[in-house]
Amino acid sequence: MRKTWIIIILVLFLAACAQETPTATQTASQPTSQATVDPFPLPAERGAYFATSGVCTSCHRNMVDMNGQDVSIDTYWRGTMMANAARDPYWRASVRAEVLHNPDYDEIIQDKCTTCHMPMARTTQVFAGGKGVLLDDGFANPENDMHILALDGVSCTLCHQIENLGLGEEESFDGAFAIDDVLPAGERASYGPYKATDENVILMRSASGYVPTVGKHIQTAEICASCHTLVTPTVDNQGEIAGEFPEQMPYVEWLASSYAGEKTCQDCHMPVVQGQVVLSTTGSQARGQFSQHSFAGGNIYGLTLLETHGEALGVTASRAQISAALDRAVAQLHGQTAEVKLGDLTITGDTLSLMVETKSQVGHKFPSGFPSRRVWVHLMVKDAAGKMVFESGRYEDNGLIEGNDNDANGSQYEPHYQVIEAPDQVQIYETIMGDVDGAVTTTLLRGAAYLKDNRLLPEGFEKGSVAEEIAVCGNAASDADFLGGADRVEYRVDLSGMQGPFTITAELLYQSIGYRWAQNLAGLDAPEPQLFITYYDSVPNLPVVVSSTSAEFDG
Repeated sequence: MRKTWIIIILVLFLAACAQETPTATQTASQPTSQATVDPFPLPAERGAYFATSGVCTSCHRNMVDMNGQDVSIDTYWRGTMMANAARDPYWRASVRAEVLHNPDYDEIIQDKCTTCHMPMARTTQVFAGGKGVLLDDGFANPENDMHILALDGVSCTLCHQIENLGLGEEESFDGAFAIDDVLPAGERASYGPYKATDENVILMRSASGYVPTVGKHIQTAEICASCHTLVTPTVDNQGEIAGEFPEQMPYVEWLASSYAGEKTCQDCHMPVVQGQVVLSTTGSQARGQFSQHSFAGGNIYGLTLLETHGEALGVTASRAQISAALDRAVAQLHGQTAEVKLGDLTITGDTLSLMVETKSQVGHKFPSGFPSRRVWVHLMVKDAAGKMVFESGRYEDNGLIEGNDNDANGSQYEPHYQVIEAPDQVQIYETIMGDVDGAVTTTLLRGAAYLKDNRLLPEGFEKGSVAEEIAVCGNAASDADFLGGADRVEYRVDLSGMQGPFTITAELLYQSIGYRWAQNLAGLDAPEPQLFITYYDSVPNLPVVVSSTSAEFDG
């Protein structure tokens, strides 16, 4: 009887809490060094199908691992690009650009782009017979009824309500995840890896309106694939649909690697905490194998903009929380994605020859995801006095790579190299899109095929036998040294008149928004591109050092 009264009291208490939007003071009670006053509270609203993050995090907070480190869901998630998918100024600028370039497909573009960036608002609209819309009077407008749901990004009750229906199959790609549209609030399932006690089912149902339900699919790569596998239509010069284009394929790339069946997306992007964690402030039992909601990914420049302009963008995370998310993303890139090595150093006459080998450490192409991303080799050779003898891959603060044909001229691009002999030749691992006429483009709906795709391949990837949608394109296809897991490129440096010993340094650099992708937004007369370019001009687009190595050599 006493247990029953305790549950009733807790239910009444939680129900009262769930009606109140948390204040900045309340959200400042987080443990450890990330405890700072948040500039904006997480929204705590409930719709017919979804509740915003503040409803869930009112209980799922103050979580610590065995070392006393804060691993709270709200602390980690709110500073990520997942939480801020709807606020990302580059995404908004890109949506506007696509609409301007393809005005006949305005509704289709906005509906498709809000499917995974504003999924709760868009899904709610679809259930009501409407479509997703971002621009003008759409979800981005504070007067829009769906505005708060939209700005909550990829939130708790979106991912945890995805049904285990068709996941991993083509029918679920392009954001075609299944959400139940029948069950009323109070009966809707929230899927997770753990079985809740009867008491905690009652508590969570009362506090949030959702029933905790075991759903192991929440831990699979297939659930991520629903949004991170994207095929877009190809629009020709007459504005007609002329085919399809595989814009983002990390899941399909993973299937073609040796990681499939061994490691999932969550293993790297939601690492398991040490020891057991109590998941709720209601006193639930400690759980092992809890996955941090850190979602460390590759959008480094996006996080940098959130860190710098977070208040203007309405970010709910504190600057410290965004900085921590950025640090985690950089740490993952620097230590867990690829390694660069030097080898076969020889001097013959006045020529230094060496091999730069790059090895992938990830289960998909690197870089993967949105095609604005690129990785390149920055090679430097200095003489005994420290004077630069040779440099390939030098970059500027605005993100431009010196010697890169595409950065200098948007109609051209840098080829894949097997041998580099001049400073204006740069080994860049990237995708270059071509339209129906084979012209270089950064407009997604004009993409008809990749003119170049030499992104580093995952281990086990057989480039000669994979599906066309993830094929290697351009010179790399015939490069015998470009294989699953690694690439080797030879450098030949003229040492005429130079005195050794020589110091050779190789860096593998990563950039989430290539210079040309940003510059192609600069001339557009619309608020979203103009805002992004204002931010871009104020925040250096510096690359992340993924790996580096040095050697001293005198022949």
